[in-house]
Amino acid sequence: MTDLVAVTGADGFIGSHLVEALVRRGHRVRAMALYNSFGSWGWLDSLPSDVLDRVEVILGDVRDPTSARELVDGATVVYHLAALIAIPYSYRAPRSYVDANVIGTLNVLDAVRACETPRLVHTSTSETYGTARTVPIAETHPLQAQSPYAASKLAADKLVESYHLSFGVPAVTLRPFNTFGPRQSARAVIPTIASQVAAGRREIKLGALDPTRDFLYVADTAEAFVAVGTAPASAVVGGLFNAGTGAEVSIGRLAADIVRLMGSDAEIVEDAQRLRPKDSEVMRLVADASLLRERTGWQPTHTRDEGLRTTIEWFSDPANLAHYKPHEYNR
Repeated sequence: MTDLVAVTGADGFIGSHLVEALVRRGHRVRAMALYNSFGSWGWLDSLPSDVLDRVEVILGDVRDPTSARELVDGATVVYHLAALIAIPYSYRAPRSYVDANVIGTLNVLDAVRACETPRLVHTSTSETYGTARTVPIAETHPLQAQSPYAASKLAADKLVESYHLSFGVPAVTLRPFNTFGPRQSARAVIPTIASQVAAGRREIKLGALDPTRDFLYVADTAEAFVAVGTAPASAVVGGLFNAGTGAEVSIGRLAADIVRLMGSDAEIVEDAQRLRPKDSEVMRLVADASLLRERTGWQPTHTRDEGLRTTIEWFSDPANLAHYKPHEYNR
């Protein structure tokens, strides 16, 4: 029988793509979706029926230890993606990020330890590096939390490290750089540009235009998770790995490219309401993913333009755009 793998945050953007990738590879998947009164499974609801038919969906919450234990029990690999991720909201409600990202990770770690799960793949973020001091950014780069979100993820990363060193929990941490693609929240920069253009906006409002980012298409991010989840233990367990392309682009240039690809002449405007607090903006992120390539053979297979075209096509479909509310891209 095919081994069972479990995914927290499966109802989210990257999580839903990872579930689909795992099913396509023949895995049995147990997926946690956050309980809600609408009966929604988030983005899992959008997966093809032939995929969803092979997924066991559990409604729960990683902030609840019982939910975490129920998800983990019997799994050979646990992919932990559940988190609060919107940086702007972390300035308003930082404790909620500690509850979800730190306590939630602690609950998953305790469940993995109790169930003697063979492998835990934990999700970090490039935001834990802060503004690049040297480029490209290797895993040895200094860490700096420039937002409450980044601080909560740093704390979660260190908890995972401590459980590996203290209790022998077979954990590996993946640190993706800026993932983009279909189903992403409109609070992220590429969807907020594409959704505004698709909605016919003549003025595209963004935050700071000068920062640079390393954008990784979501299918490649999902494959990076699979790579560290299936590689020999000796190659990855106890390690931390960047996933990125090694190429950077400024937000302003990126916005201009998207507007051009969508056949629009909309004006790109830096909106003061979207700017991060002083000293909180991360000005430069570009990955050195050579360690991940060396240990697993992973490498991106999509160029940024290829990913942008697929993402733009998805956001240009009125049925997909209907998932987004105007205030999400009008702030």
